[in-house]
Amino acid sequence: MTSSQAAPAAVKILIAGGFGVGKTTLVGAVSEVAPLRTEEFLTKASIGVDDLAGVGQKDTTTVALDFGRITVSPELVVYLFGTPGQERFWFMWNDLVNGALGGVVIADTRRLETSFASIDFFESRDIPFVVAINCFHGHNTRTSDEVRAALDLDPHVPLLVGDVRDRPFGRDVLLALVDHLMSLPVAAG
Repeated sequence: MTSSQAAPAAVKILIAGGFGVGKTTLVGAVSEVAPLRTEEFLTKASIGVDDLAGVGQKDTTTVALDFGRITVSPELVVYLFGTPGQERFWFMWNDLVNGALGGVVIADTRRLETSFASIDFFESRDIPFVVAINCFHGHNTRTSDEVRAALDLDPHVPLLVGDVRDRPFGRDVLLALVDHLMSLPVAAG
């Protein structure tokens, strides 16, 4: 970039969801750069603190945030921020959400209750979001309508089903968020 070129506009998208639902994986799947990850091994210190039910053989966890980037054009860059999923790190969400255009809530149909906090977080701050159901290894025990009802989603909230390891699915999730944002009325002022 020369001094006569303007820096690209930057938009921020938050990737949220419960512990072990695939936030780090989604950021890594769609980022054009090696994502910044703050994964650490789970230790005995998390016993009784973190709910490890339903996360199988997971042995690491995000302790701060994930970060990725997508250059849409020379004029526009998207920054992705993945939130930590455990309740003891939720205080960070308030800082991570500053300036976010919207969010993605990743849901695991085996543990839908882990999505409630993320949905409540976005709804309470009037931040538009989409829900991506992550089908781990093709595992999905519920229909989209069942998930929508279980999460008590408003009808206008987009809900997609796929595997977050799959880059095209991740792209589709982000495009659904952009479409959703563009469909919303513009605030007066």
